[in-house]
Amino acid sequence: MSGTAGEGLWEPTLRDVLAAQRRIRPHLAPTPLRPYPSLGRLVGAEIWVKHDNLQPTGAFKVRGGINLISQLDEDTRRRGVIAASTGNHGQSVAYAARRFGVRAVVCVPERANPVKVEGVRQLGAEVVLAGRDYDQARERCEELARARGHRYIHSGDEPDLIAGVGTHTLELLEEQPDVEAIVVPVGGGSGAAGAAIVAKAIDARIAVYAVGSAQAPAAHDAWREGRPVERPNATRAEGLATGTSFELPQRIMRRLLDDFVLVEDVDLFRAARLMIEATRTLVEPAGAAALAAALSPGLAPRLRGRKVALICTGANLSPAQLRDLMASG
Repeated sequence: MSGTAGEGLWEPTLRDVLAAQRRIRPHLAPTPLRPYPSLGRLVGAEIWVKHDNLQPTGAFKVRGGINLISQLDEDTRRRGVIAASTGNHGQSVAYAARRFGVRAVVCVPERANPVKVEGVRQLGAEVVLAGRDYDQARERCEELARARGHRYIHSGDEPDLIAGVGTHTLELLEEQPDVEAIVVPVGGGSGAAGAAIVAKAIDARIAVYAVGSAQAPAAHDAWREGRPVERPNATRAEGLATGTSFELPQRIMRRLLDDFVLVEDVDLFRAARLMIEATRTLVEPAGAAALAAALSPGLAPRLRGRKVALICTGANLSPAQLRDLMASG
């Protein structure tokens, strides 16, 4: 492990992402990167979509789970791992734990997306329903980790998770090295932090933009204010639903991001419909956040005429959510 240590959390570098890619490759194939002229016409730019919604768990986070759990020592593997999640992080941990023969426990909010919760169960993890939102589930998770001795896997403050998810941008730039801007959704910030580490190390001229929900602005406000914050968390886009900022992703994003914009939930749902229609793949609202940002007044003018990559982070919609999303158009 390399990088700058600080309060126990070292910052991953491009070297760590390259090492993560070597660990991940036997378990996960690279995801497609495809151009979409129809989306490009809407944005006024050349648009490419990195399809991490096509991962086996339906979300980008599985990259980090594989990278982290593959490195655990035997004692930690025997004790097992535990995580809190609205769904995608939990599926990542469960998938990787099953892959490496490790017991996994995932704490999820009581009203979590049933498709994601069932996915965690099907992957062999114990599911603990706890609290009304992610932050309450996280508090319960931390209690159980202390009581049971499991290795707690934080959804953001984990260098190996950040290095792992950064491989999506490494793949992207290996395939299209002349991309000029990358737009990445943010819940806790691991994906945007990983993208920024890779892009800026390869070519500092590549602009990296983060996007969050205006209904859950904790990560955005922490980045703007340069300090940890808590904010109301009312978004319906589960992958962006965090009410508190995470220290390590924030530290990386403050140093490397070009900007961080917020979009309304209604625009996230509109963008998800557009992406489903244009890409013929399933996209959840959080997964469409990069497109919502690219169409927003705050970012669209800076993307016009450029070659832009959108990270499509997830596809995990329940049938009821998909019906509501398509009906709302």
